[in-house]
Amino acid sequence: MKRIVFILFFYFGYQSTCSSLVWGQADFSAIDSLIARWLPESSEVGISVYDLTADKPLYGYHAKKLSRPASLMKLLTGITALAREESTLPFETTLWSNGTIVNDTLQGDLYVVGGFDPEFDDTAMRSLVNQLLRLKCQVIAGSIYADVSVKDSLYWGNGWAWDDTPAAYQPYLSPLMFSKGAVKVVATPAPTRGKAARITCTPRSSYYQVVNRTRTRCVGDGPFKVTRRWMENQNDLLIAGNVERCTIGWVNIHSSADFFMRTFLDRLAAKGISAPDTYRYRPFVAEPQASCLATWQTAMQQVLNQLMKESDNLNGEALLWRIGSQATGKKHIADKHGLAEIEKMIHTIGHRPENYAIADGCGLSNYNYLSPELVVDFLKFAHSRSDIFERLYPTLPIAGIDGTLKNRMKGGAAFKKVHAKTGSFTAINNLAGYARLKNGHLVAFAIMNQNILSAKQARRFQDKVCEWLCE
Repeated sequence: MKRIVFILFFYFGYQSTCSSLVWGQADFSAIDSLIARWLPESSEVGISVYDLTADKPLYGYHAKKLSRPASLMKLLTGITALAREESTLPFETTLWSNGTIVNDTLQGDLYVVGGFDPEFDDTAMRSLVNQLLRLKCQVIAGSIYADVSVKDSLYWGNGWAWDDTPAAYQPYLSPLMFSKGAVKVVATPAPTRGKAARITCTPRSSYYQVVNRTRTRCVGDGPFKVTRRWMENQNDLLIAGNVERCTIGWVNIHSSADFFMRTFLDRLAAKGISAPDTYRYRPFVAEPQASCLATWQTAMQQVLNQLMKESDNLNGEALLWRIGSQATGKKHIADKHGLAEIEKMIHTIGHRPENYAIADGCGLSNYNYLSPELVVDFLKFAHSRSDIFERLYPTLPIAGIDGTLKNRMKGGAAFKKVHAKTGSFTAINNLAGYARLKNGHLVAFAIMNQNILSAKQARRFQDKVCEWLCE
């Protein structure tokens, strides 16, 4: 009798196990079919999918193969920054002086101390000036200095392309950033055909000049274009081409710190504060009588949200600097200090840092090489720490809703169910994040398309995989 029961148990147990295996193989072989059908022959892809709810791997295809991550690098930077005890501290830009305000005059020098705030804008600039006014400061008798000593003087990341300037997505890095080191140009058609369009630039600053060569509704003038003489490091904004309707362009500005300081002096003058019309660079050294006259703070969560939702390169580099600064406790640091901390995190989650290459914090560098498996393991680590996951997950673009995924997966099963980071530049297109399956399970995934010249084809393939997962 015992033998019969054992045989029956073994038979049905075996059948159950085989069904499960066959179902799993048939299920996920559908991704193999998608690869065969939707992936161009000349390109490659690496995929890793992990069920976080069941705590088991679901699918892998060249999951260990090294690929250029593009902006998926921001996931590693952001998660490393969130894992630090100091992760909730804000970014700060401050005004300091070793002098005192007597009557309405600052008897001493004014220092503008940069903290690499990537979100510092015109509102922040006005706040610093207004705080001076509230202290009854109408005259600055001493000199004005910019302190950018917290970072080395390299204004681009390792491996960044020199000819990507003057694009706004590659700003000149500085501890004193203003308006992301870029100018927004809005061209409005003139009432009369052939006349120059009306140009509005924000933020306003005397640091740049506008050269308007546009014409209204003149197709022969070519497309609307905004550039500058970037080879000569000039900041005369050259705006040209046909303007049919209200059109927007962006251009970066050479020397972000000078852009900040020149605009700061403009704002002082606009508020009637008498100050020197020039500035110099010098580190601030606090003396016993030193006082902080004004402070602007930007919340870490605001920086992280812009980093992920809009794939902001400046925010990635600011976080890399912040990681290095917090880890070393040093005032003067370089990108290598932040990169060393990301490598430590790679080791923490169970990988060997020497098996990968990381060169910057945002993914603009062509020297970065990661694998889908590594990216998924970072996502797994973030999910295992509620203090990290609860801050990371809301910042990721939501399929069909916002950020860099607002126009993707709008009508399929993945709509609203995929929260993921995009990453792309020429011949590279990636997607990694979290997806909610039909059975309620949450999975972490990474899809890294390489050597694919058509971004549209890559996005279509990734969307098909995500829709299949969510179905």
